[in-house]
Amino acid sequence: MRKRTIYRLTFILLGTLISFQGFAQDEIKIKPLKSEIEFDGNPTEPAWKLSSEFPLTMHFPVYNNQPGENNEVYITFDDEYLWVGAILYYEDISDIVSTSKKRDEESENSDSFGILLDTYDDNENALGFFTMPSGLKIDYSVSNDGQGGGPGPGGSQNYTWNSFWEIKTVTTENAWHVEMRIPFSSLRFQSVNDITRMGLIINRNISHANEIDTWPAIDTKYGRGANLRPSLARTIVFEGIESKNPVYISPYILGGTSKNYNLNEAGDGYESTSEPEFTGGLDVKYNLNNNLTLDFTVNTDFAQVEADDEQVNLTRYSLFFPEKRLFFQERSGIFSYELGGPQNLFYSRNIGIAHGEPVDILGGVRLVGRLGKWDVGVLNMNTTKFNGNPAENFGVARLRKQVINENSYVGGMVTSRVDFEGNYNVAYGLDGIFKLTDVDYLDVKLAQSQDNSIDTELFSPDPLFFSIELQRRAEEGFLYQGKYAYWGKDFKPGSGFIFINNIHEVRGTLGYGWFPGENSPIFKYSFENDFEMTKRILDGKIEVMEIATQFKMDLKTGYGIFISLGYNQEGLLYDFYLPNNIIVEADDYTFWNLSTNFNTPRTKKVVAEFSIDGGGFYDGKQFSVGLEPEFNLSSSVQLAAAYKFDKVSFPSQNQSFTNNIARVKATYMLNTKLSMSSFIQYNELDNILLTNFRLRYSPRDGNDFYLVLNDLRNAAKSDSTPELPAFLNQTILLKYTHTFRL
Repeated sequence: MRKRTIYRLTFILLGTLISFQGFAQDEIKIKPLKSEIEFDGNPTEPAWKLSSEFPLTMHFPVYNNQPGENNEVYITFDDEYLWVGAILYYEDISDIVSTSKKRDEESENSDSFGILLDTYDDNENALGFFTMPSGLKIDYSVSNDGQGGGPGPGGSQNYTWNSFWEIKTVTTENAWHVEMRIPFSSLRFQSVNDITRMGLIINRNISHANEIDTWPAIDTKYGRGANLRPSLARTIVFEGIESKNPVYISPYILGGTSKNYNLNEAGDGYESTSEPEFTGGLDVKYNLNNNLTLDFTVNTDFAQVEADDEQVNLTRYSLFFPEKRLFFQERSGIFSYELGGPQNLFYSRNIGIAHGEPVDILGGVRLVGRLGKWDVGVLNMNTTKFNGNPAENFGVARLRKQVINENSYVGGMVTSRVDFEGNYNVAYGLDGIFKLTDVDYLDVKLAQSQDNSIDTELFSPDPLFFSIELQRRAEEGFLYQGKYAYWGKDFKPGSGFIFINNIHEVRGTLGYGWFPGENSPIFKYSFENDFEMTKRILDGKIEVMEIATQFKMDLKTGYGIFISLGYNQEGLLYDFYLPNNIIVEADDYTFWNLSTNFNTPRTKKVVAEFSIDGGGFYDGKQFSVGLEPEFNLSSSVQLAAAYKFDKVSFPSQNQSFTNNIARVKATYMLNTKLSMSSFIQYNELDNILLTNFRLRYSPRDGNDFYLVLNDLRNAAKSDSTPELPAFLNQTILLKYTHTFRL
């Protein structure tokens, strides 16, 4: 009894001491560097052994198993850098897989290692720093707690974000070795009483075993991508770190020419115009302190942006293209105010792009970071006149604050779009996301827009948006999601992206998911029933309704299958126009659809995704086939392709059309600094062939040379009056950016 009392008093005393020093018991204090490290990619110095060590646990395919290969992972720091070292062993070194040297070319079919840093420990946003055996750099930002998937429309991983950091790798007879050093000046963080807390997730991907190992242990029940969710990170603590505040000045020069063929005024022929260009501009990045970054831009240019993928629109709504321009990337998640899918209260591609054409941006300023407990984002930019459209000013202000618990937030956003002829559009909203249980979240939004061209009263529901959503962020056991949204007929945020309004929207999901366990070849499978209905406020009738039963299954080998059988109802208030002069008349339609998708393991050198969709289409029929193969031939050569065939027919009208879209991309990487890629796209409906070639040479972070060639031409010239020109546009551009660090 006496010993038990002594033990109890000892634990109480230790707990008191830990509390006194400001550290929670589940936090890991990072040990500072005790001696110098030679930055050579080989973390074998005694200083590494004295730093903080992080044992990995299997995340996939069997959660909480011991890793199939041994690991040593260390983290330490000095006054200037966060240091990460790893020795990643193999029983047979010939199993090592490295399929890329291009920056940000993260591939599931290559071995990789890296960390995710939630620098503000806000459980919502993070920065990823990853590499492969080739030593390439992969850095990206994560927003919205990883909800929305990876890159692409509505995705939460932004690979366009780049930072200043260093990486070296070495391969030996039984392991590949990693050393990273990340300057604290490249990280935004907040210190309280000289203590800094960050969230940390460590990932190792072992391609030949189709395995992912993590620290901390992360249960696969949280879904695909759970190993990259900031809310599942564990808190690490630094004592005595502070960020230097350098000024990054990045001037650029750009030269080139563009030749276009356009139909003449008489309409009986095409005439060419040439537009030589020589210009320059300047970007300035200044870290005001550990928490805030201020960006200035003058004569902003976006020549390095690759061509957007061709898309075929078989819906009545606008297509969404993601933002790829660099100026908008720093902590871009703070400017997100999602309205559903890709729709957002702020859409940065409204700035500097009009009707698919670039508009000169005179300049702008951007402030992002944290003030006290508030996440802050402010942006203001001016564009010039364009094709009769007046010059415009765009403004955005965003605030968010953590409340109640570490995964709950409230915030607000204001956007403005004002032209220099007196027209204006203002939108503003309040939002909150609240963590109710370990996996249950409540999301509430209320927004309104005001436009001087629309006569509405301030307290009218017409310019209003409201939504409330309850969702379960897990893939094991009972699955559900429910949402209601109201879109007023005059809700039109001028700086945002929406493709529908004047509706009520109801969505719901009910299902169940299973993880069969270690001895099953199946990793997970689920049955779900999805319901979606939007009703027009105007007449109370259904705009769109779908009831779908879905089956999803993923095997531990990496194969996956998805099957969905859906009942659809569409209500057309106006005639709907399709290619080949096909008109779907305004009416109510019901039909069935079957959708399937199959993918091979992404850990192999040859990867493929195959889809077949078919069924009704209004009062006709629709059939689509898609194939996307990838060939990872070596760490220097990659080939990727995509093909989609669509056929739509209306037997009662004896009308139909078909369309083929094909894309081919080839990438050659001489080393981690020089890469070349060629991208060819063909769209049968628009009868165009688009070719994009880009060479990028980056001797170091912030110094980039680009050669960009674009060619847009008609795919066929026959049977056209007047005769079509050989091409519609040809562009060649050279750009060089040099970053000075002061």
